[in-house]
Amino acid sequence: MIAHGRCWKFGDNIPTDQIVKADRVLLSLNEMAKHVLENLNPEFPLNVKPGDILVAGKHFGQSSGRAVAPKAIKATGVGAVVAEYAARLFYRNCFEIGLPILECPGITEGVSDGDILFVDMAQGLIRNETTGREFHAKPIDPFLMEMLKAGGLIPLAPKLAKEE
Repeated sequence: MIAHGRCWKFGDNIPTDQIVKADRVLLSLNEMAKHVLENLNPEFPLNVKPGDILVAGKHFGQSSGRAVAPKAIKATGVGAVVAEYAARLFYRNCFEIGLPILECPGITEGVSDGDILFVDMAQGLIRNETTGREFHAKPIDPFLMEMLKAGGLIPLAPKLAKEE
């Protein structure tokens, strides 16, 4: 799985309630996508393009375990999320809904908002094509990678049931 696009850089300690405000969770996913991270960068929901890369610092997606936050990010068309560290439940929810996510300590120091990034999920490679720097993410568990390739847990379930 490959993602290639503009870097949208965010900081540390971003809770799910900043990704999608509580008063937006009753909207459709397409409507929620128009408000993702709007309080932290009002340009993001207006200008994000399919394939762009969301880069965040430490503890991305902390606090609430609502799966609506990764679903809303996925609805923006983001090709991948790369965070220094993601909250455990947020990280797992991303795979369950088919949103590519990598953890890569040091990534926020090596990218700037607007840089062009290349992300290879299988290799755990992030290349900043603007600067030429490369980063290597933590390996993804093979089962989680299989879930991601299937498009999430629900699309993977029939395959798992056949294997039993």
